[in-house]
Amino acid sequence: MFSGLAPLVVEEVADRGEVIRVRTRTPGDPVDCPDCGGRTGRVHAFHERTVTDVPVDGRRVVIVARLRRLVCPTSACLRITFREQIPGVLERYQRRTMRLLTQVRAVVRELAGRAGARTLKALGAGLSRCTALRVLAAIPLPPLRVPQVLGVDDFALKRRHRYATVPTDAETGERIDVLPGRGVDELEGWLRGHPGVEIVCRDGSGAYAEATRRALPDAVQVSDRWHLWRNLCEKTLAEVRSHSSCRATVNPPRPGGVHEQTTRERRHRVHDLLGKGVSLLECARRLNVSLNTVKRYARTREPDALRRAPRYRPTLVDPYRDHLRARRATDPAVPVTQLFQEIKELGYTGSFNLLHRYITQGRAEGDRPVITPRRFARLLLTRPDNRREKDTDLIRDLTAACPEMTQLRTHIAEFASLLAPAQGNDTRLTAWIAAVRASDLGHLHAFANGLELDRAAVDAALTTPHHNGRTEGVNTRTKRIMRQMHGRAGFDLLRHRILLS
Repeated sequence: MFSGLAPLVVEEVADRGEVIRVRTRTPGDPVDCPDCGGRTGRVHAFHERTVTDVPVDGRRVVIVARLRRLVCPTSACLRITFREQIPGVLERYQRRTMRLLTQVRAVVRELAGRAGARTLKALGAGLSRCTALRVLAAIPLPPLRVPQVLGVDDFALKRRHRYATVPTDAETGERIDVLPGRGVDELEGWLRGHPGVEIVCRDGSGAYAEATRRALPDAVQVSDRWHLWRNLCEKTLAEVRSHSSCRATVNPPRPGGVHEQTTRERRHRVHDLLGKGVSLLECARRLNVSLNTVKRYARTREPDALRRAPRYRPTLVDPYRDHLRARRATDPAVPVTQLFQEIKELGYTGSFNLLHRYITQGRAEGDRPVITPRRFARLLLTRPDNRREKDTDLIRDLTAACPEMTQLRTHIAEFASLLAPAQGNDTRLTAWIAAVRASDLGHLHAFANGLELDRAAVDAALTTPHHNGRTEGVNTRTKRIMRQMHGRAGFDLLRHRILLS
Protein backbone atom coordinates (compact mmCIF):
# COMPACT_ATOMS: atom_id res chain seq x y z
CA MET A 1 0.00 0.00 0.00
CA PHE A 2 2.82 2.42 0.87
CA SER A 3 5.48 1.03 -1.43
CA GLY A 4 5.95 4.48 -2.93
CA LEU A 5 7.18 5.71 0.50
CA ALA A 6 10.07 3.24 0.69
CA PRO A 7 12.76 5.97 1.23
CA LEU A 8 10.85 7.07 4.39
CA VAL A 9 10.34 5.33 7.70
CA VAL A 10 6.63 4.86 8.50
CA GLU A 11 6.02 5.45 12.19
CA GLU A 12 2.23 5.51 12.47
CA VAL A 13 -0.87 4.92 10.35
CA ALA A 14 -4.06 6.44 11.77
CA ASP A 15 -7.56 5.85 10.42
CA ARG A 16 -9.48 9.14 10.66
CA GLY A 17 -12.61 8.04 8.79
CA GLU A 18 -12.50 9.81 5.43
CA VAL A 19 -8.77 10.43 5.77
CA ILE A 20 -5.88 8.06 6.43
CA ARG A 21 -3.03 9.89 8.17
CA VAL A 22 0.49 8.45 7.88
CA ARG A 23 3.36 9.81 9.97
CA THR A 24 6.84 9.27 8.52
CA ARG A 25 10.40 10.44 8.96
CA THR A 26 13.67 10.28 7.09
CA PRO A 27 16.08 7.42 7.91
CA GLY A 28 18.71 9.73 9.45
CA ASP A 29 21.57 8.91 7.08
CA PRO A 30 24.12 11.61 6.17
CA VAL A 31 23.30 13.58 2.99
CA ASP A 32 25.23 15.81 0.60
CA CYS A 33 25.03 19.60 0.60
CA PRO A 34 23.28 20.77 -2.62
CA ASP A 35 25.92 23.52 -3.13
CA CYS A 36 29.35 22.23 -2.16
CA GLY A 37 28.59 18.52 -1.99
CA GLY A 38 29.92 18.11 1.53
CA ARG A 39 28.44 15.15 3.37
CA THR A 40 26.92 15.79 6.77
CA GLY A 41 24.59 14.31 9.36
CA ARG A 42 24.60 17.22 11.82
CA VAL A 43 21.02 18.28 12.57
CA HIS A 44 20.15 21.93 13.01
CA ALA A 45 16.34 21.57 13.32
CA PHE A 46 13.35 19.48 12.28
CA HIS A 47 10.49 20.42 9.94
CA GLU A 48 7.23 18.72 8.98
CA ARG A 49 5.75 18.58 5.48
CA THR A 50 2.14 17.58 4.90
CA VAL A 51 1.44 16.18 1.44
CA THR A 52 -1.33 14.14 -0.19
CA ASP A 53 -0.69 10.64 -1.46
CA VAL A 54 -2.57 8.26 -3.76
CA PRO A 55 -6.07 7.50 -2.37
CA VAL A 56 -6.72 4.14 -0.73
CA ASP A 57 -10.20 2.59 -0.98
CA GLY A 58 -11.58 5.94 -2.17
CA ARG A 59 -10.24 7.78 0.92
CA ARG A 60 -7.64 10.52 0.99
CA VAL A 61 -4.17 9.65 2.28
CA VAL A 62 -2.23 12.42 4.03
CA ILE A 63 1.51 11.97 4.60
CA VAL A 64 3.13 13.93 7.46
CA ALA A 65 6.88 13.70 6.87
CA ARG A 66 9.42 14.92 9.44
CA LEU A 67 12.48 16.28 7.62
CA ARG A 68 15.80 17.49 8.99
CA ARG A 69 17.51 20.81 8.48
CA LEU A 70 21.22 20.01 8.37
CA VAL A 71 24.36 22.10 8.87
CA CYS A 72 26.82 22.24 5.98
CA PRO A 73 30.26 20.93 7.09
CA THR A 74 32.17 23.30 4.75
CA SER A 75 32.91 26.65 6.38
CA ALA A 76 33.43 28.38 3.01
CA CYS A 77 30.04 27.26 1.66
CA LEU A 78 27.49 30.02 1.22
CA ARG A 79 24.72 27.72 2.35
CA ILE A 80 25.01 27.41 6.13
CA THR A 81 22.03 25.10 6.58
CA PHE A 82 19.84 23.22 4.17
CA ARG A 83 16.73 21.05 4.27
CA GLU A 84 17.08 17.49 3.07
CA GLN A 85 15.02 16.43 0.05
CA ILE A 86 13.58 13.06 -0.95
CA PRO A 87 13.82 12.78 -4.75
CA GLY A 88 11.14 10.63 -6.33
CA VAL A 89 8.85 10.89 -3.30
CA LEU A 90 8.59 14.54 -2.23
CA GLU A 91 9.71 17.20 -4.66
CA ARG A 92 10.44 20.78 -3.61
CA TYR A 93 7.35 22.99 -3.10
CA GLN A 94 4.93 20.16 -3.99
CA ARG A 95 1.82 19.39 -1.93
CA ARG A 96 1.42 15.95 -3.49
CA THR A 97 3.66 12.92 -3.69
CA MET A 98 5.24 12.20 -7.04
CA ARG A 99 3.14 9.11 -7.71
CA LEU A 100 -0.07 11.09 -7.06
CA LEU A 101 1.21 13.95 -9.20
CA THR A 102 1.90 11.49 -12.01
CA GLN A 103 -1.70 10.26 -11.91
CA VAL A 104 -3.09 13.80 -11.77
CA ARG A 105 -1.00 14.81 -14.75
CA ALA A 106 -2.24 11.82 -16.75
CA VAL A 107 -5.87 12.78 -16.07
CA VAL A 108 -5.54 16.50 -16.82
CA ARG A 109 -3.62 15.78 -20.01
CA GLU A 110 -6.65 13.91 -21.31
CA LEU A 111 -9.51 15.88 -19.73
CA ALA A 112 -8.07 19.33 -18.86
CA GLY A 113 -9.91 21.51 -16.30
CA ARG A 114 -13.52 20.84 -15.33
CA ALA A 115 -13.74 17.28 -16.64
CA GLY A 116 -10.39 16.44 -15.06
CA ALA A 117 -11.47 17.86 -11.70
CA ARG A 118 -14.70 15.82 -11.74
CA THR A 119 -12.85 12.62 -12.62
CA LEU A 120 -10.20 13.12 -9.95
CA LYS A 121 -12.89 13.81 -7.36
CA ALA A 122 -14.56 10.49 -8.20
CA LEU A 123 -11.17 8.79 -7.80
CA GLY A 124 -10.66 10.29 -4.36
CA ALA A 125 -8.05 12.89 -5.35
CA GLY A 126 -10.24 15.95 -5.55
CA LEU A 127 -8.88 19.30 -6.69
CA SER A 128 -10.37 22.40 -8.31
CA ARG A 129 -10.55 23.10 -12.01
CA CYS A 130 -8.08 25.98 -11.64
CA THR A 131 -5.58 23.69 -9.93
CA ALA A 132 -6.08 21.12 -12.68
CA LEU A 133 -5.24 23.77 -15.28
CA ARG A 134 -2.18 24.88 -13.30
CA VAL A 135 -0.96 21.27 -13.15
CA LEU A 136 -1.56 20.97 -16.89
CA ALA A 137 0.34 24.18 -17.65
CA ALA A 138 3.25 23.06 -15.43
CA ILE A 139 3.85 19.82 -17.34
CA PRO A 140 7.05 20.34 -19.35
CA LEU A 141 6.74 20.12 -23.12
CA PRO A 142 8.84 17.59 -25.02
CA PRO A 143 11.90 19.06 -26.71
CA LEU A 144 11.22 20.39 -30.18
CA ARG A 145 12.60 18.07 -32.85
CA VAL A 146 12.78 19.01 -36.54
CA PRO A 147 12.03 15.96 -38.74
CA GLN A 148 13.32 15.37 -42.25
CA VAL A 149 9.79 14.61 -43.55
CA LEU A 150 7.37 17.28 -42.35
CA GLY A 151 3.58 17.06 -42.63
CA VAL A 152 1.55 20.28 -42.55
CA ASP A 153 -2.18 20.67 -41.99
CA ASP A 154 -4.57 23.22 -40.48
CA PHE A 155 -7.62 23.19 -38.23
CA ALA A 156 -10.20 25.83 -37.36
CA LEU A 157 -10.05 27.68 -34.05
CA LYS A 158 -13.20 29.52 -35.13
CA ARG A 159 -14.60 28.31 -38.41
CA ARG A 160 -14.23 30.79 -41.28
CA HIS A 161 -12.47 33.25 -38.97
CA ARG A 162 -9.34 31.89 -37.25
CA TYR A 163 -7.20 28.87 -38.05
CA ALA A 164 -4.03 27.24 -36.77
CA THR A 165 -1.33 25.15 -38.43
CA VAL A 166 0.03 21.89 -37.01
CA PRO A 167 3.45 20.75 -38.31
CA THR A 168 3.95 17.06 -37.60
CA ASP A 169 6.44 14.33 -38.31
CA ALA A 170 4.95 12.68 -41.40
CA GLU A 171 6.69 9.38 -40.63
CA THR A 172 5.82 8.96 -36.93
CA GLY A 173 2.78 11.24 -36.52
CA GLU A 174 4.41 13.21 -33.69
CA ARG A 175 3.18 16.78 -33.30
CA ILE A 176 6.07 19.21 -33.64
CA ASP A 177 4.44 22.59 -33.01
CA VAL A 178 1.22 24.58 -33.29
CA LEU A 179 1.28 27.87 -35.22
CA PRO A 180 -1.34 30.65 -34.85
CA GLY A 181 -2.61 31.01 -38.40
CA ARG A 182 -2.42 29.23 -41.73
CA GLY A 183 -0.97 31.94 -43.94
CA VAL A 184 2.29 32.09 -45.83
CA ASP A 185 4.14 34.17 -43.23
CA GLU A 186 3.48 31.84 -40.27
CA LEU A 187 4.79 28.68 -41.93
CA GLU A 188 7.63 30.47 -43.71
CA GLY A 189 8.90 31.97 -40.45
CA TRP A 190 8.75 28.58 -38.71
CA LEU A 191 10.62 26.81 -41.51
CA ARG A 192 13.34 29.47 -41.57
CA GLY A 193 13.76 29.22 -37.81
CA HIS A 194 13.93 25.41 -37.79
CA PRO A 195 16.21 24.21 -40.60
CA GLY A 196 16.58 20.54 -41.41
CA VAL A 197 13.35 19.76 -43.28
CA GLU A 198 13.94 18.02 -46.59
CA ILE A 199 10.44 16.86 -47.61
CA VAL A 200 7.14 18.68 -46.97
CA CYS A 201 3.87 16.73 -47.27
CA ARG A 202 0.82 18.96 -47.64
CA ASP A 203 -2.64 19.22 -49.16
CA GLY A 204 -3.49 21.46 -52.10
CA SER A 205 -3.08 24.66 -50.09
CA GLY A 206 -1.39 27.37 -52.13
CA ALA A 207 -0.26 29.17 -48.96
CA TYR A 208 1.71 26.16 -47.71
CA ALA A 209 3.23 25.63 -51.15
CA GLU A 210 4.36 29.26 -51.39
CA ALA A 211 5.75 29.27 -47.85
CA THR A 212 7.79 26.14 -48.58
CA ARG A 213 9.12 27.58 -51.84
CA ARG A 214 10.25 30.75 -50.07
CA ALA A 215 11.84 29.16 -47.00
CA LEU A 216 13.10 25.87 -48.48
CA PRO A 217 13.55 26.21 -52.25
CA ASP A 218 15.43 22.88 -52.39
CA ALA A 219 12.87 20.89 -50.39
CA VAL A 220 10.64 18.32 -52.11
CA GLN A 221 6.93 19.08 -51.84
CA VAL A 222 4.55 16.10 -51.83
CA SER A 223 0.84 16.52 -52.47
CA ASP A 224 -1.55 14.38 -50.45
CA ARG A 225 -2.96 11.47 -52.47
CA TRP A 226 -6.20 11.40 -50.48
CA HIS A 227 -6.94 14.99 -51.47
CA LEU A 228 -6.19 14.18 -55.11
CA TRP A 229 -8.72 11.34 -55.00
CA ARG A 230 -11.25 13.52 -53.21
CA ASN A 231 -10.98 16.20 -55.90
CA LEU A 232 -11.50 13.55 -58.56
CA CYS A 233 -14.60 12.33 -56.70
CA GLU A 234 -16.10 15.82 -56.74
CA LYS A 235 -15.46 16.25 -60.46
CA THR A 236 -16.87 12.78 -61.14
CA LEU A 237 -20.11 13.67 -59.39
CA ALA A 238 -20.34 16.89 -61.41
CA GLU A 239 -19.84 14.96 -64.66
CA VAL A 240 -22.46 12.38 -63.75
CA ARG A 241 -24.96 15.12 -62.95
CA SER A 242 -24.35 16.81 -66.29
CA HIS A 243 -25.20 13.56 -68.19
CA SER A 244 -28.41 12.63 -66.39
CA SER A 245 -30.38 12.56 -69.67
CA CYS A 246 -28.30 9.62 -70.89
CA ARG A 247 -29.15 7.61 -67.79
CA ALA A 248 -32.85 8.35 -68.26
CA THR A 249 -32.92 6.15 -71.38
CA VAL A 250 -31.80 3.15 -69.34
CA ASN A 251 -33.21 3.94 -65.92
CA PRO A 252 -36.15 6.36 -66.31
CA PRO A 253 -36.80 8.43 -63.19
CA ARG A 254 -39.96 8.10 -61.16
CA PRO A 255 -42.41 11.00 -61.08
CA GLY A 256 -41.10 13.62 -58.71
CA GLY A 257 -42.74 15.74 -56.10
CA VAL A 258 -43.37 19.47 -55.95
CA HIS A 259 -39.73 20.32 -55.32
CA GLU A 260 -38.53 18.34 -58.31
CA GLN A 261 -41.20 19.85 -60.57
CA THR A 262 -40.19 23.34 -59.46
CA THR A 263 -36.57 22.55 -60.21
CA ARG A 264 -37.45 21.29 -63.70
CA GLU A 265 -39.53 24.38 -64.45
CA ARG A 266 -36.76 26.69 -63.29
CA ARG A 267 -34.20 24.79 -65.36
CA HIS A 268 -36.39 25.13 -68.48
CA ARG A 269 -36.78 28.87 -67.89
CA VAL A 270 -33.01 29.26 -67.58
CA HIS A 271 -32.39 27.41 -70.85
CA ASP A 272 -35.13 29.38 -72.60
CA LEU A 273 -33.51 32.67 -71.60
CA LEU A 274 -30.06 31.43 -72.57
CA GLY A 275 -31.41 30.36 -75.93
CA LYS A 276 -32.61 33.91 -76.49
CA GLY A 277 -29.12 35.28 -75.87
CA VAL A 278 -29.67 36.47 -72.28
CA SER A 279 -26.51 36.48 -70.16
CA LEU A 280 -26.10 34.38 -67.02
CA LEU A 281 -26.17 37.42 -64.74
CA GLU A 282 -29.35 38.76 -66.37
CA CYS A 283 -30.98 35.32 -66.02
CA ALA A 284 -30.21 35.38 -62.30
CA ARG A 285 -31.80 38.85 -62.00
CA ARG A 286 -34.94 37.94 -63.93
CA LEU A 287 -35.52 34.64 -62.11
CA ASN A 288 -34.47 36.01 -58.70
CA VAL A 289 -31.97 33.23 -58.06
CA SER A 290 -28.23 33.23 -57.40
CA LEU A 291 -25.71 33.30 -60.22
CA ASN A 292 -24.25 29.93 -59.14
CA THR A 293 -27.71 28.35 -59.42
CA VAL A 294 -28.08 29.65 -62.97
CA LYS A 295 -24.62 28.31 -63.84
CA ARG A 296 -25.51 24.88 -62.42
CA TYR A 297 -28.73 24.71 -64.46
CA ALA A 298 -26.91 25.89 -67.57
CA ARG A 299 -24.34 23.09 -67.32
CA THR A 300 -26.89 20.27 -66.94
CA ARG A 301 -28.57 18.76 -69.96
CA GLU A 302 -31.40 17.31 -67.90
CA PRO A 303 -32.37 18.14 -64.31
CA ASP A 304 -31.50 15.48 -61.79
CA ALA A 305 -34.07 13.31 -60.12
CA LEU A 306 -34.03 14.73 -56.62
CA ARG A 307 -35.96 11.91 -55.04
CA ARG A 308 -34.66 8.41 -54.57
CA ALA A 309 -36.90 5.43 -54.04
CA PRO A 310 -35.98 3.52 -50.91
CA ARG A 311 -34.53 0.03 -50.83
CA TYR A 312 -36.64 -2.56 -49.01
CA ARG A 313 -35.86 -5.81 -47.33
CA PRO A 314 -37.38 -9.01 -48.74
CA THR A 315 -40.82 -9.81 -47.31
CA LEU A 316 -43.37 -12.62 -47.51
CA VAL A 317 -45.37 -10.60 -50.07
CA ASP A 318 -42.62 -10.60 -52.72
CA PRO A 319 -43.59 -13.97 -54.32
CA TYR A 320 -47.12 -12.62 -55.00
CA ARG A 321 -46.03 -9.27 -56.41
CA ASP A 322 -46.94 -10.14 -60.02
CA HIS A 323 -50.45 -11.20 -58.98
CA LEU A 324 -50.96 -7.98 -57.01
CA ARG A 325 -49.67 -5.86 -59.88
CA ALA A 326 -51.98 -7.55 -62.40
CA ARG A 327 -55.05 -7.24 -60.16
CA ARG A 328 -54.42 -3.58 -59.38
CA ALA A 329 -53.79 -2.83 -63.06
CA THR A 330 -57.17 -4.27 -64.12
CA ASP A 331 -59.08 -2.94 -61.09
CA PRO A 332 -57.32 -0.04 -59.31
CA ALA A 333 -60.10 0.15 -56.70
CA VAL A 334 -59.85 -3.47 -55.58
CA PRO A 335 -59.96 -3.60 -51.73
CA VAL A 336 -56.88 -4.71 -49.87
CA THR A 337 -58.96 -7.20 -47.91
CA GLN A 338 -59.92 -8.97 -51.13
CA LEU A 339 -56.30 -9.08 -52.28
CA PHE A 340 -55.38 -10.52 -48.89
CA GLN A 341 -57.91 -13.35 -49.31
CA GLU A 342 -56.71 -14.09 -52.86
CA ILE A 343 -52.99 -14.38 -52.05
CA LYS A 344 -53.82 -16.27 -48.87
CA GLU A 345 -55.45 -18.94 -51.02
CA LEU A 346 -52.26 -18.98 -53.10
CA GLY A 347 -50.19 -19.79 -50.01
CA TYR A 348 -49.44 -16.41 -48.41
CA THR A 349 -48.63 -16.87 -44.69
CA GLY A 350 -48.03 -13.25 -43.68
CA SER A 351 -50.30 -10.81 -41.90
CA PHE A 352 -52.79 -8.31 -43.31
CA ASN A 353 -50.79 -5.37 -41.92
CA LEU A 354 -47.70 -6.48 -43.82
CA LEU A 355 -49.68 -6.59 -47.09
CA HIS A 356 -51.24 -3.19 -46.36
CA ARG A 357 -47.82 -1.57 -45.81
CA TYR A 358 -46.46 -3.28 -48.92
CA ILE A 359 -49.17 -1.73 -51.09
CA THR A 360 -49.23 1.73 -49.49
CA GLN A 361 -45.44 2.03 -49.94
CA GLY A 362 -45.86 1.52 -53.68
CA ARG A 363 -43.82 -1.66 -53.77
CA ALA A 364 -46.41 -3.53 -55.80
CA GLU A 365 -46.02 -1.16 -58.78
CA GLY A 366 -42.40 -0.02 -58.47
CA ASP A 367 -39.86 -1.78 -60.69
CA ARG A 368 -36.58 -0.71 -59.06
CA PRO A 369 -35.19 2.23 -57.15
CA VAL A 370 -34.10 5.28 -59.09
CA ILE A 371 -30.33 5.63 -59.17
CA THR A 372 -29.27 9.12 -58.19
CA PRO A 373 -26.18 10.87 -59.56
CA ARG A 374 -24.47 10.55 -56.19
CA ARG A 375 -25.02 6.79 -56.04
CA PHE A 376 -23.95 6.33 -59.64
CA ALA A 377 -20.77 8.31 -58.97
CA ARG A 378 -20.11 6.22 -55.87
CA LEU A 379 -20.43 3.03 -57.91
CA LEU A 380 -17.99 4.38 -60.49
CA LEU A 381 -15.49 5.29 -57.77
CA THR A 382 -15.78 1.98 -55.89
CA ARG A 383 -12.97 -0.53 -56.32
CA PRO A 384 -14.17 -3.18 -58.83
CA ASP A 385 -13.35 -5.99 -56.41
CA ASN A 386 -15.70 -4.47 -53.82
CA ARG A 387 -18.70 -4.08 -56.12
CA ARG A 388 -21.62 -6.45 -56.00
CA GLU A 389 -22.47 -8.31 -59.17
CA LYS A 390 -25.72 -6.42 -59.69
CA ASP A 391 -23.89 -3.10 -59.25
CA THR A 392 -21.39 -4.14 -61.93
CA ASP A 393 -24.24 -4.99 -64.31
CA LEU A 394 -25.95 -1.68 -63.52
CA ILE A 395 -22.77 0.27 -64.28
CA ARG A 396 -22.35 -1.60 -67.55
CA ASP A 397 -25.90 -0.76 -68.63
CA LEU A 398 -25.66 2.90 -67.61
CA THR A 399 -22.26 3.55 -69.18
CA ALA A 400 -23.28 1.80 -72.41
CA ALA A 401 -26.00 4.42 -72.90
CA CYS A 402 -23.51 7.32 -72.78
CA PRO A 403 -20.06 7.37 -74.47
CA GLU A 404 -18.88 10.08 -72.08
CA MET A 405 -19.68 7.92 -69.07
CA THR A 406 -17.71 5.08 -70.64
CA GLN A 407 -14.73 7.41 -70.99
CA LEU A 408 -15.22 8.64 -67.43
CA ARG A 409 -15.20 5.09 -66.10
CA THR A 410 -11.94 4.40 -67.93
CA HIS A 411 -10.29 7.60 -66.69
CA ILE A 412 -11.26 6.85 -63.09
CA ALA A 413 -9.78 3.35 -63.24
CA GLU A 414 -6.53 4.64 -64.77
CA PHE A 415 -6.13 7.43 -62.22
CA ALA A 416 -6.86 5.04 -59.34
CA SER A 417 -3.97 2.84 -60.51
CA LEU A 418 -1.66 5.88 -60.34
CA LEU A 419 -2.32 6.33 -56.62
CA ALA A 420 -0.09 3.34 -55.84
CA PRO A 421 3.36 5.05 -55.78
CA ALA A 422 5.74 3.66 -58.37
CA GLN A 423 8.46 4.89 -60.68
CA GLY A 424 7.10 5.99 -64.03
CA ASN A 425 3.75 7.20 -62.70
CA ASP A 426 4.67 10.77 -63.63
CA THR A 427 4.94 9.74 -67.29
CA ARG A 428 1.65 7.85 -67.06
CA LEU A 429 0.04 10.93 -65.50
CA THR A 430 1.10 13.01 -68.51
CA ALA A 431 -0.58 10.52 -70.82
CA TRP A 432 -3.67 10.47 -68.59
CA ILE A 433 -4.00 14.26 -68.68
CA ALA A 434 -3.67 14.23 -72.49
CA ALA A 435 -6.42 11.58 -72.73
CA VAL A 436 -8.71 13.57 -70.45
CA ARG A 437 -8.25 16.74 -72.48
CA ALA A 438 -9.04 14.84 -75.65
CA SER A 439 -12.40 13.69 -74.24
CA ASP A 440 -15.61 15.71 -73.90
CA LEU A 441 -15.54 15.88 -70.09
CA GLY A 442 -15.42 19.53 -69.05
CA HIS A 443 -15.27 18.96 -65.30
CA LEU A 444 -12.38 16.54 -65.66
CA HIS A 445 -10.60 19.19 -67.73
CA ALA A 446 -10.67 21.48 -64.70
CA PHE A 447 -9.28 18.69 -62.53
CA ALA A 448 -6.44 18.09 -65.01
CA ASN A 449 -5.66 21.82 -65.05
CA GLY A 450 -5.39 21.79 -61.27
CA LEU A 451 -2.93 18.91 -61.44
CA GLU A 452 -0.76 20.83 -63.89
CA LEU A 453 -0.65 23.88 -61.61
CA ASP A 454 0.89 21.76 -58.84
CA ARG A 455 2.57 19.21 -61.08
CA ALA A 456 5.87 18.82 -59.22
CA ALA A 457 4.11 18.00 -55.92
CA VAL A 458 1.66 15.66 -57.67
CA ASP A 459 4.51 13.79 -59.38
CA ALA A 460 6.23 13.38 -56.01
CA ALA A 461 3.01 12.01 -54.51
CA LEU A 462 2.66 9.40 -57.25
CA THR A 463 6.29 8.28 -57.31
CA THR A 464 7.43 8.46 -53.65
CA PRO A 465 6.07 6.62 -50.59
CA HIS A 466 5.64 9.82 -48.56
CA HIS A 467 2.12 10.99 -47.78
CA ASN A 468 0.12 13.19 -45.41
CA GLY A 469 -2.05 10.41 -44.01
CA ARG A 470 -0.57 10.35 -40.51
CA THR A 471 -0.78 14.13 -40.35
CA GLU A 472 -4.49 14.02 -41.24
CA GLY A 473 -5.12 11.41 -38.55
CA VAL A 474 -3.22 13.41 -35.94
CA ASN A 475 -5.12 16.53 -36.97
CA THR A 476 -8.42 14.74 -36.44
CA ARG A 477 -7.45 14.05 -32.82
CA THR A 478 -6.24 17.66 -32.55
CA LYS A 479 -9.71 18.88 -33.52
CA ARG A 480 -11.19 16.77 -30.72
CA ILE A 481 -8.91 18.51 -28.22
CA MET A 482 -9.87 21.88 -29.67
CA ARG A 483 -13.58 21.12 -29.31
CA GLN A 484 -13.10 20.02 -25.69
CA MET A 485 -11.42 23.33 -24.85
CA HIS A 486 -13.46 25.59 -27.13
CA GLY A 487 -14.29 28.82 -25.35
CA ARG A 488 -12.39 27.76 -22.20
CA ALA A 489 -8.75 28.20 -23.19
CA GLY A 490 -6.53 30.68 -24.93
CA PHE A 491 -4.17 29.71 -27.71
CA ASP A 492 -1.18 29.16 -25.37
CA LEU A 493 -3.00 26.65 -23.17
CA LEU A 494 -4.55 24.93 -26.20
CA ARG A 495 -1.13 24.64 -27.84
CA HIS A 496 0.31 23.26 -24.60
CA ARG A 497 -2.26 20.49 -24.37
CA ILE A 498 -2.04 19.62 -28.07
CA LEU A 499 1.70 19.15 -27.84
CA LEU A 500 1.34 17.01 -24.70
CA SER A 501 -1.25 14.68 -26.25
